[in-house]
Amino acid sequence: MSDGTPIAYGAVPRGLAVRTRAGRRFATVEHVLQIPAEDLFDGLVVATPEGLRFVDRDQIATITDVAVTCDLDDAEAGALPAPDGPPVYGVDAFADQGASLHDRLGRLFHRPHWQQRDE
Repeated sequence: MSDGTPIAYGAVPRGLAVRTRAGRRFATVEHVLQIPAEDLFDGLVVATPEGLRFVDRDQIATITDVAVTCDLDDAEAGALPAPDGPPVYGVDAFADQGASLHDRLGRLFHRPHWQQRDE
């Protein structure tokens, strides 16, 4: 298991593996939480088989291009809380890729397709 190259929290891609301190993968990154006005990293919302969970910045040991490693054991990882706060939305970049009139008009007018990224 490679440790990878350290990266900044702003470069964390969606879908990056999230591991416990023992190296067991328990989730993938859904999105990064930050406070832009203060340039502060707040934590991660991760997708687990049980649903979305919140990992506080103090629970994260390292962030690399291979995985996020948390300072959590298996029991603590299983007990992470669900995120609270307003829902997060993102644009579906693959919308309007077909040949139908609906898709062509969507490309012509650059229609955004917002999707809620939370359960």
